[in-house]
Amino acid sequence: MSADPYRLDDRLVQIVDAAFAEAARRAGPWLLCRPGCAQCCLGEFPITPLDAERLRRGLSALDLSDPQRAARVRLRARQTATPMADDDPCPALDPATGACDLYAARPITCRVFGPPVRDESGNLGVCELCFEGASEAEITACEVEFDPENLETEILDTIQITRGFCKETTVAQVVGAA
Repeated sequence: MSADPYRLDDRLVQIVDAAFAEAARRAGPWLLCRPGCAQCCLGEFPITPLDAERLRRGLSALDLSDPQRAARVRLRARQTATPMADDDPCPALDPATGACDLYAARPITCRVFGPPVRDESGNLGVCELCFEGASEAEITACEVEFDPENLETEILDTIQITRGFCKETTVAQVVGAA
């Protein structure tokens, strides 16, 4: 991969967002993900260096469009305990609205949460709020491949080669330090 890995991130985001849209279309009313639903925005979870760079760019853009909101995101991140408890909200989550202040720049994990997704061991997982009462067949019918080209892995491998490391971090660490 000769292209700048961070430029390829735009392509990855388009692929993942298109797959989510297809999963949402298939799931219909089973998928409860909506603005204000923040069940998946609690607790600490690892993000990749690619996610971290996307968040930094998103926070920089927010600095230009709404500096006060960007400052509130940074403040929430700095006030976040390390490690976060399972019920601590993500610092990008606006507690007043239940919406993500960095939604356009959110990590891949956030982009794919909700619809049926296979983990590394092949198990199919869904948000605990979605697919209530759905059969296994109904859930499986909504599954889509979020990164069929394995682009994220390729990009992260390139970052590993060019930087010499590819360390995971967290949303709070990234936006708190920005």
